[in-house]
Amino acid sequence: MTRTTVFPLDAFTPAERRLIRRLRTPEAVQRYLNRLPYNTERRGDTLRSFRQVVRHGTAHCLEAALFAACVLEHHGYPPQLLTFESVDGLDHVLFLYRKGGRWGTVARSRDPGLHGRKPVFRSLRALAMSYFDAYIDPTGCIEGYASYDLNNLGRYDWRFARRNMWALERALIDVPHRRIRFSQTYVDRMRSRYVAYREKYGKKPLFYSGRRTWTEIPREFL
Repeated sequence: MTRTTVFPLDAFTPAERRLIRRLRTPEAVQRYLNRLPYNTERRGDTLRSFRQVVRHGTAHCLEAALFAACVLEHHGYPPQLLTFESVDGLDHVLFLYRKGGRWGTVARSRDPGLHGRKPVFRSLRALAMSYFDAYIDPTGCIEGYASYDLNNLGRYDWRFARRNMWALERALIDVPHRRIRFSQTYVDRMRSRYVAYREKYGKKPLFYSGRRTWTEIPREFL
């Protein structure tokens, strides 16, 4: 693990400090996020900081990634994100970390296959491709990926901000993404399989290969 300068703990409330001290590993943070209700933004779009996630007790994918980054930087993990671009514009953001020279993620999603991955991947591309099949639905498919270091934001307050952080969202959109080449025939076949499963069973599928690399997923999908 690469050590990094972290935001002072005394800037956090006592409750926040207890939470940070308790969630010492990526696995512990993933379990915590799994229990949080997904933020469906029923009252309008949000992009909440760590503090606001704790306050509201809910998070969507980017909010969960920021929560994980804020907690785990206090346990030796640099605040890095992995971002996916999708053909339908519905992108996904995860917390990215490295352990023992291998890449893993922590994430929250409305889809079972888009949560965290164990730190077993030798390259970012291999990690990104572990999400490819599970990203395919009636409209979605990964077309690019990128890593982003939150330290690039300088003094931007992604830990405690009270307001929505649209500048951070723009920064992630603007970062150059590495393109993924894929067979449209393969995507169409996976999409048809997805739709057929949803129609037959009324739930999202878990039929993907490579599930041994997934971290624990929320019980709602089991």
